[in-house]
Amino acid sequence: MKKILLPLLLLFVVALTACGGGQPAKTSGSSTAAAADPKAAETAEASTGTVTYQSENGPIQVPANPQRVVDLSSYTGTLIQLGVPVVGVDTWTKNNPNFKTDLADVPEVSADNIEKIIELQPDLIIASSDVKNADKLKQIAPLVTYTYNKVDYLTQIEEVSKAVNKGEEGAAWVADFKTRAQQAGEEIKDKIGADKTITVMEGDAKNLYIFGDAWGRGTEILYQAMGLKMPDKAKEMTSKQGYYELSLEVLPEYLGDYVIFSKTLSGDNSFQETDTYKNIPAVKNGQVYEVDATGFYFNDAKSLDYQLDFFKKSFLGE
Repeated sequence: MKKILLPLLLLFVVALTACGGGQPAKTSGSSTAAAADPKAAETAEASTGTVTYQSENGPIQVPANPQRVVDLSSYTGTLIQLGVPVVGVDTWTKNNPNFKTDLADVPEVSADNIEKIIELQPDLIIASSDVKNADKLKQIAPLVTYTYNKVDYLTQIEEVSKAVNKGEEGAAWVADFKTRAQQAGEEIKDKIGADKTITVMEGDAKNLYIFGDAWGRGTEILYQAMGLKMPDKAKEMTSKQGYYELSLEVLPEYLGDYVIFSKTLSGDNSFQETDTYKNIPAVKNGQVYEVDATGFYFNDAKSLDYQLDFFKKSFLGE
């Protein structure tokens, strides 16, 4: 995942795009027909406990029905949505308030603590492509890694689904989500006007950022799935890196008719008391919708559902 400054926090995480890792030896005994037919080969492997996942860096053998997954990336929400048992997660995921119930008994782990991961006896490890100690992790269980934004957000969900042998379920969820998001987008445009612009911002008095159309925080839903507009200046300045750091003095130039404020509740938000901020049209019109940043960074399946609901409630009052 792209690493910027710690205040962005998302960058911690979010690293995702498949790469191969060490894996258990495939059980022998496939028929000649299975060897000639990839699908038949997959069926044969499934019967022996493994399937072939075509990762970005080549095929890797993964459990056909993983029961103890350690996720060191930012896509635990997709695993939760698919009903895949998770036994260990990274710090940022563990701190996500939207996962509090699902991960209540799941310990926080780190690639820096190999011993703790070994104790969890995972049968699959999912991580970012720049994960530390990758060679050691591969010795514990099959390791699948992803690079953040290597593929689009919905394709990423489908990839994670395939890695846990739930490709059909993942594809069905994506199709349903696209329909729901598009419908909500049409309803929002009908209510506020199709020409109205929306900016997604985050930060505090020390660091302020705006985001493009593919950097979590609901950006994918607003701009891609719903087809809502971003201010031209914000679009221009986020086009290269996906985000743009700016000062309070110029913030008004980048904020649209509506603002989604992914707010760091633990930060210094005194800038909101300044005249510069208070005189921004969206602020004066009550069209700034605030949400806890720690639950808004991600773009996994469960997080997308949460974000979609948030937008429907904010814009439509649902």
